[in-house]
Amino acid sequence: MKRIVWALQTVLFYLITRSVSLIPQRFGSGAGRRIGLILFRLLASRRRIAIDNISRVLPFMKNHPLWPGTFETAEEVARETFMNLGRSIVEVCRLYHGMGDTLIDSIEVRGREHLEQARQKHKGLILVSGHCGNWELMSLSIKRLFNENMWAVARHQNNPYLHSVVEKFRMVYGNRVIYNKLALRQILSVLKSGEIVGMLTDQAVFQDNGVLVDVLGRKAWANKAPVTIAQKTGAPLIPAFIHRENGRHVITIYPAYELCGDVSNDGIAKDIQALSRYLDDFVCAHPTEWYWVHRRWKRTEGIS
Repeated sequence: MKRIVWALQTVLFYLITRSVSLIPQRFGSGAGRRIGLILFRLLASRRRIAIDNISRVLPFMKNHPLWPGTFETAEEVARETFMNLGRSIVEVCRLYHGMGDTLIDSIEVRGREHLEQARQKHKGLILVSGHCGNWELMSLSIKRLFNENMWAVARHQNNPYLHSVVEKFRMVYGNRVIYNKLALRQILSVLKSGEIVGMLTDQAVFQDNGVLVDVLGRKAWANKAPVTIAQKTGAPLIPAFIHRENGRHVITIYPAYELCGDVSNDGIAKDIQALSRYLDDFVCAHPTEWYWVHRRWKRTEGIS
C-alpha cells in the first residue's frame, strides 16, 4: 500500500511541476505571486510560524543599518515572503523541466573575482549560504555560470520514487547532490578532487552537531560542519547568496572567510558566529527572501 501511495505522490508531483512549468514566462512572476498568496491563506500553521518568527526579531531588523524600511508589521513581511516563495516555485518548475536557460542567463553575478581568488589555493571550495531567495536556482546555475562542478548537500526524500525524480531534475544543469546522512566522507572526497560543495547552514540542528550563536538577535543552534570541514581540509569558505532585484536574480559572492585558527569549541563558535552575520545582513536587507516558515530558534527555550 505504501508503494502505491509513493507512486501516486510522485506522479502528482510530476504532473503539477510540469503544468506549472508550461506557464508562459511573461506571466510567471504574477502567477507565482498568486500561488504564494494562496499558500499563505491555506497553510495556516506555516503562516503562524512565519509571523511568530518575524515578530520576535522585527525590532532587531528595524534597527539594522541594511533594513529597507518597506514593511511595518510581521504579517506584511510574511505575506510577501509567501509570494516570493510562489515565484520561486514557478521558476524551479521551469528549471526542473529543462526550461531554465533564459532564467540562468539573466542572473547577475557580483563578486566573481572572490571565487577566482579562492581558486588560486588549488583546493576545493565550500559555498556557504542559506534558504535565501531562490536558493535552488543558485545551486542549479553554478555549472553554467562558472563552469565548475557543484555538489549540493541535501536531504534524502522519504519517498524513494519521488527522490529518484527530484535527483534527476537537479542534475539537468550539471550539478550533483550529496545526501546529508553519512555525507562527510563524500564531502571530503569532493573537496579533495578540487570541486565545490554547497551547504545551506541556516537550519536548526541538535546540540551535539552545533554551537549556540546569535541569529537576528536570538540564540540559535547552528551547524558547525562548515568550519570543522574547512579546518580539516583547508578548503576556503565562500559566503554566497541570491536575491531578486529589478526583475532579475543577483548572486553575490563574498571574499573567502578566514578562520580564526582556534580549533577548540570556542573557536568554532566564533567562526560560526562570524559566518552567521552574513545571514543576518542578508535577511535584514531582504526580509521577504528568507525561509521564515521553519523553526530556526527551536530547542533554545530558556537560553539567554
